[in-house]
Amino acid sequence: MIDVLRSSWALLLGMLLLMVGNGLQGTLLGVRGAIEGFSTLELSIVMSAYFAGFLGGSRMAPDMIRRVGHIRVFAALGSMISAALVLFPVLTDPISWTVLRVIIGFCFSAVYVTAESWLNNAATNETRGKALSIYMVVQMAGIVSAQGLLVLGDPSGYTLFIVLSVLVSLSFAPILLSVTPTPAFETTKPMSLREVLAVSPLGCAGIFVMGGVYSAMFGMSAVYGTEAGLGLGQISIFVASFYVGGLLLQYPIGWISDRMDRRVLILAISVLAAALAVVAVLGGGLFWLLLTAAFLFGGMANPLYALLVAYTNDFLEHEQMAAAGGRLIFINGVGAIFGPLAVGAIMGAIGPSGYFIYLAVLMATLAVYAVYRMTVRPAPSSDETGSYAPVMATTSPVAMEWAQEAFIEAAQEAEETEDKSQPAV
Repeated sequence: MIDVLRSSWALLLGMLLLMVGNGLQGTLLGVRGAIEGFSTLELSIVMSAYFAGFLGGSRMAPDMIRRVGHIRVFAALGSMISAALVLFPVLTDPISWTVLRVIIGFCFSAVYVTAESWLNNAATNETRGKALSIYMVVQMAGIVSAQGLLVLGDPSGYTLFIVLSVLVSLSFAPILLSVTPTPAFETTKPMSLREVLAVSPLGCAGIFVMGGVYSAMFGMSAVYGTEAGLGLGQISIFVASFYVGGLLLQYPIGWISDRMDRRVLILAISVLAAALAVVAVLGGGLFWLLLTAAFLFGGMANPLYALLVAYTNDFLEHEQMAAAGGRLIFINGVGAIFGPLAVGAIMGAIGPSGYFIYLAVLMATLAVYAVYRMTVRPAPSSDETGSYAPVMATTSPVAMEWAQEAFIEAAQEAEETEDKSQPAV
């Protein structure tokens, strides 16, 4: 771990600042939109626009990098993010915000692709798994710490948007000034969508559902808090609780998943998460109960994405894993686009309780489908499953390939260990 930090501290610091900026902008826009009088449906369109841009950026960024290089893409898109952030309090109408969110989503996605390819290049075969774990912790820590900044300024003014722009601008300094060499950029030719669906129907369905769940947590939690009458400080704590839960429970769930039938764990987590969402609906008037439900729900939902990726990998050959990762990213992105739109429509019809009702329905649907899949397909034996690798639902194709590489290396190391333990014949 020390070796990873020594070789990549500048990149990790830059990503931490970048995640603080990105984590704060979603929450801030949810609060500011309500102040400007945006309807729940209008805010849901604004929030969905980020994920549409993010999906487009993840698909176009590799070509951009190959044409002009990492540094130019990174600097150009970083400048666009900073400029877009300071325009939000100036252009206070839903159409302008939707356009700006598409731009920001596109740019953030491409920036992630660029930075993550640098980080992956800096890791060795021996440190890749640790580097991925540290990177995921940095991402979560950035989002969580961002929520504390919400109470330091007036959401109806300009200050917080300027702070956002400054944070994003500062995040590029340690990365661009790093002595880490620019890597050659290569991408794996993806499997067809039909092939990935045939390999793991449950994995693909779950990834789609988690796109809808994560985009609701990332984009609509502040909108829910505003509609539910929470104060500014309460909203920041409420949003942060989803990610604190995900950060703390990521590794225990990963450890368990390597030691049991992953479908059973997917089912158990889905049922528990659905139950927690129902608790939030019934007891949302009690803030401590709402926080507890959000903390545990985030602790279930955030690791579930990586668990579904690991389950899909159980049915893939090593050489297929990186290729399949691109399709999983696409499936997740489509689910993420529709997530805020669905939440906005439900909340507009029945009020803020629709937020957790939506989450409960998605998780219950995944649980039912998991039960069905358990009746039509046997589980792979424990010696055929690989290790869990932490990865977030907002990951780029580069981070997904990075996780798949760590997965493959862990599986190969386990095979070598098993071969050495076998007695000579």
